[in-house]
Amino acid sequence: MSTYPVKLPDVGEGVAEAELISWCVQVGDRVTTESVLAEVMTDKATVEVASPVTGVVVALRGEPGDVLAVGSELVSVELDADAPAPRGAVPAAPPAPAAPAAPAVPASTVAPATGHAVAAPAVRSRARALGIDLSTVAGSGPDGRVVHADLDRHLLGGAGSPVRPAAGDVPRVEAVRGVRRRIAERLTSSWTEIPHITYVEAVDLTELESLRTELNRRGAHRDARLTILPFLVRAIVLACAEQPRLNATYDGATQTLSLYDAVHVGIATQTPDGLVVPVVHHAESRGVWDLAAEITRLAGAARDGTATRTELSGSTITITSLGAMGGLVTTPIINQPEVAIIGVNKLETRPVWRHGTFEPRQMMNLSSSFDHRIVDGWDAATFVQRIKTLLELPALLFIDELG
Repeated sequence: MSTYPVKLPDVGEGVAEAELISWCVQVGDRVTTESVLAEVMTDKATVEVASPVTGVVVALRGEPGDVLAVGSELVSVELDADAPAPRGAVPAAPPAPAAPAAPAVPASTVAPATGHAVAAPAVRSRARALGIDLSTVAGSGPDGRVVHADLDRHLLGGAGSPVRPAAGDVPRVEAVRGVRRRIAERLTSSWTEIPHITYVEAVDLTELESLRTELNRRGAHRDARLTILPFLVRAIVLACAEQPRLNATYDGATQTLSLYDAVHVGIATQTPDGLVVPVVHHAESRGVWDLAAEITRLAGAARDGTATRTELSGSTITITSLGAMGGLVTTPIINQPEVAIIGVNKLETRPVWRHGTFEPRQMMNLSSSFDHRIVDGWDAATFVQRIKTLLELPALLFIDELG
């Protein structure tokens, strides 16, 4: 018999690492080419890794929470005697005898810098942008992993070393893993790399609310229900047609801006595992009922964990909303590498001065952030003001303007 090393496959374009979420097998389990060995998570989605061979699992390489490089060994499988090895496979050599264990040495709070640094993709990206050689940075994360705080200390010349808690004041420590780890990495990268500018505008949705109520009454037989979001998506599509540089992604490393004709709108969605952003692709070709149905479908798939990698990637501009809990003002963080995010706050009745008297109006604030490297304040204000006009005069969402 021979042992076959199953390696972490290429799980997506541009993905160099993946986090091991869970094992689906144990040592001693028999597997076939239909068996799932493990679940791993990339920046885009959770992926199942299937066995390419038939045999018995003899070793698992790693623990849940570990970040593994694409191409590194994941599982060792002892092949059946009569099973042909996969094409191009080279059986693994038997393991060498283990060397005598060295005397245990108490671990320090911060691991010394070594020739090979372990760090999450967002930390590696930030280090490259700052021109920092990760091998020179002492890691304070689990197993010596380099984290963002280590880069900060490195930039400050080593100041601000971690402080040990006083005796009797030791906190409960939870490992940040899975979706929450990805969220932390992506938001840290976005906030530290992008100079944000946030613009807030009040929008009178009284007329839109009347239209929405009537359309829902007439469309009661439909599966979907119209919320504010489909109308907002429609307004964004029209506003992007006038300012295409807002429907774009920016690569800071190459200093290139990619502009898109198609509008792929990300809808930030709260799930039991954290915030994810399913994408309404080609929003420019959809009507409000179609948009409502697609937003509902994607939100459901995101919450129950069935959203595909395609459904969770490719956005060119994002909407974030807390619904009724939206508050008066938020400061949305841009969904990198996009250059704009539209934030929806709560809808409420406010007294508004109109026609010489105060009137109760249905008002909502839009809190929108922009990448100031690409979007000037004037352009940001123009964009939001255009969305405001379209929502306040909702007929404009459905007719082609003349002139």
